[in-house]
Amino acid sequence: MSHYLAELYSPKPAWLNLDAEARRQFFDGIGAGMGPLMELGIEPLALGKVDAGMLHAPTQQFFAIWRAPDAVAMRALVDGIVASGWHDYFDTVNASGVGHDLNAHLAQLAAV
Repeated sequence: MSHYLAELYSPKPAWLNLDAEARRQFFDGIGAGMGPLMELGIEPLALGKVDAGMLHAPTQQFFAIWRAPDAVAMRALVDGIVASGWHDYFDTVNASGVGHDLNAHLAQLAAV
């Protein structure tokens, strides 16, 4: 079953203090690390800026939604994000788990 990760994140002061060249170098490293993760079947489904005007919007400014074929690949993604130094620059909240259809999810909620 597919596993999903929803990240919500905002820049920390350390990011805001980086100049354009340091940011470019950081993103070059992110790009280099994506190849091996994509080979594991990891897919970035959507990334963007949070719509702060949405009802119940989070305080974080950005989001990323990822899909992985299994728990091992998902763990590799999360470990890769940590290894990249991402959390030095961005406050991040992760939500991850196996994806289900609506009826299965309603059954999960009913069982609580």
